[in-house]
Amino acid sequence: MWIDTHCHLDAHEFGAESLDVARRAGALGVGMIVIPAVEAAAFDGVRALAAGAPNASYALGIHPIFVPRATDEDLAFLRVRVEQSLSDPRFVAIGEIGLDYFIPMLCEPVMRAKQERFFREQLRIARDFDLPVLTHVRRSQDQVLKHVRQIRPAGGIAHAFNGSFQQAQNFIDLGFHLGFGGAMTFTRALQIRRLAAELPLDAIVLETDAPDIAPAWVHPGRNSPEELPRIGRMLAELRGIAEDEVRAASMRAALAAMPRLAPLVGA
Repeated sequence: MWIDTHCHLDAHEFGAESLDVARRAGALGVGMIVIPAVEAAAFDGVRALAAGAPNASYALGIHPIFVPRATDEDLAFLRVRVEQSLSDPRFVAIGEIGLDYFIPMLCEPVMRAKQERFFREQLRIARDFDLPVLTHVRRSQDQVLKHVRQIRPAGGIAHAFNGSFQQAQNFIDLGFHLGFGGAMTFTRALQIRRLAAELPLDAIVLETDAPDIAPAWVHPGRNSPEELPRIGRMLAELRGIAEDEVRAASMRAALAAMPRLAPLVGA
């Protein structure tokens, strides 16, 4: 099956259509969709969505873009909810967490420091509960790597990876997988396409980041997990291998990145 390792199915762009989108994606072969939370207020929503769709699971975390309005109480709440959620088979990871040094406001010294503090605390939560992390690494690969080396969670995914080959290898050496999606479908995205074509196949997981990072044939419209099979076919074309090989390899990589997925997909 195809596994969408990163999809914000709870985003307002989907409105009341989220479960229908998951159902349609399932009919196209997307056997699992991982829905990461972005803030404490979203924890209940992602859990409810995952409970309502047979091909969905969820992660809990505080996204760096939401760090400016997050509080220390949110971090404490995350730790409590993670512990409570360990008994829920559809809970699979800590995420989306990380660092964002693209948005100017987030690059101001006070906000950089807050981002790092929140990231480190969430890495500790992941480590303490032996959970993988779904990391946001926009213009922050080296900084994310630094904190991961120091705190060492149980692996995870560098979501929407767009770094260098050396950075990719550094993540792989730390037990991470690399997320590829719609960005590699654009012919002008030369570096991302080289990475997708040349990195070890067993290090690559597929994702949509829906409703964002729409592939070339959808851009600038709303992305959807329904697009994942075609994104997978694009990866097969870039690597010159069969679609079935990509589907099987990306599934194995997703299960290696998030072992709690395995019972959900019958593996």
